[in-house]
Amino acid sequence: MLYSSPSEKSLQTNGVFSTVTTISQTCLKSFPVGKLPQGSLDALLRQLPQVDPRVLVGPRTGEDAAVIDFGDTLLVAKADPITFATEDIGWYAVNVNANDIATMGATPRWFLPVLLLPQHSTNQELVESIFHQVREACEQLGISVVGGHTEITYGLDRPILSGQMLGEVRRERLITTGGAKPGDNLIITKGIAIEGTAVLAIEKGKDAVRKSASEDLVNDAKIFLRNPGISVVREAQLASGAGGVHSMHDPTEGGIATGLREVAAAAEVGLNIEGDAIPVFRETQALCRAFGLNPFGLLASGCLVLTCANEATDGLLRAFREAGVQGSIVGKVTDRSEGLVWKIAGVTRPFPEFPADELAKVFIEDDTVDG
Repeated sequence: MLYSSPSEKSLQTNGVFSTVTTISQTCLKSFPVGKLPQGSLDALLRQLPQVDPRVLVGPRTGEDAAVIDFGDTLLVAKADPITFATEDIGWYAVNVNANDIATMGATPRWFLPVLLLPQHSTNQELVESIFHQVREACEQLGISVVGGHTEITYGLDRPILSGQMLGEVRRERLITTGGAKPGDNLIITKGIAIEGTAVLAIEKGKDAVRKSASEDLVNDAKIFLRNPGISVVREAQLASGAGGVHSMHDPTEGGIATGLREVAAAAEVGLNIEGDAIPVFRETQALCRAFGLNPFGLLASGCLVLTCANEATDGLLRAFREAGVQGSIVGKVTDRSEGLVWKIAGVTRPFPEFPADELAKVFIEDDTVDG
């Protein structure tokens, strides 16, 4: 909505005229669903107080978690909500938060869930189901639930679970997104948009079948949360132990393209990406065709992005193969002056940019129709 008023208003105070500039020709636009625009977020983060020198990694674009100096051991802390998905929300929240701890080279240890439940549809069965999911996921990863909060919240029509995960890492094993170095190979594991594929299949599977996707394919995609899985803890631990890995990152909202931009921003480097080297599951391709989405901008948990020194890359990929994890080289880290380069079949294209996650298009469209 455009708000306008006289651009200048002259006021006389003690014979002195002062000019007061009011809101004028300024478009106060609402942001799209998803992450705040990077420029706006960066400006806000710079205003936050940083008074404790023990904060080694604070709030900054591209970094997956905060790091606080506790001596030989570093505390790693992360908070992340689950908002799009409703099925398996408890299991989902534990794994998404554990991912961000693991990409720092740390071990996830302690979890604090904040569970907000819908006003008119919460019952004992729903609450027990979510608690069971949290317990199952924490048991699988060796994580203790140490606190949190649960309430029935006014105005909600679905459960929302925001998780806070704490972990620890020895100082010498800390890895950050900002550690990427020019000359590194850029590698991703498994394939892209695992999370987005699962959410589309679970939440919008019937719509996908009506549009063009086969029912068998949609059913296959529904298990993507667990197979191939949104957890990257195992491959992050493999990478951390392999040596030569300079950075790791867990791409989420805005897909792999946004995740790659975050790596470049955090490390202040350029990237040269071979877009056709990025593996895309057939289920992802089919669901994206059905809804008219770009898989490079689709919710991406389940794919680990890492950069590795050239001489250590063969050993890392071998360790992945031996563990049954697919690793694909999709590009190189370059000097910042070279910028972000995206090639398809050798032809340079504009680097994909997604102000909002592609998944939002489906949910916003439905809200508009329903409303």
